[in-house]
Amino acid sequence: QVQLVESGGGSVQAGGSLRLACAASGNIFRVNVMAWYRQAPGKERELVTRIRNEGRTYYADSVKGRFTISRDNANNTVYLQMNSLKPEDTAVYYCNADVYESMWPSGYRSLEVWGQGTLVTVSS
Repeated sequence: QVQLVESGGGSVQAGGSLRLACAASGNIFRVNVMAWYRQAPGKERELVTRIRNEGRTYYADSVKGRFTISRDNANNTVYLQMNSLKPEDTAVYYCNADVYESMWPSGYRSLEVWGQGTLVTVSS
């Protein structure tokens, strides 16, 4: 079973910074795309940023120039550095990953896995 465990959420004033981390664990053959989504109160979940295994990234327009995604492939961990935070960044942030899970006695299967979510609150 593959799990994603997030850490690093909290409360900060506008203009401040936070760093989120998400570690994948379990019977992992390989982690492909890793991403961060967020869901604000009363709104749908939206893609914030993603990073492919080779390092190619995508950012939503609303966070370009303020957020940076990075990953440590050796430890199956993805990070989200959030700078110049705004009140509209307030949301529950979810880690997401496309994973190849090792199967016994051989082979692997493709999974999409979600973290439990971590709350980020930005006050004005």
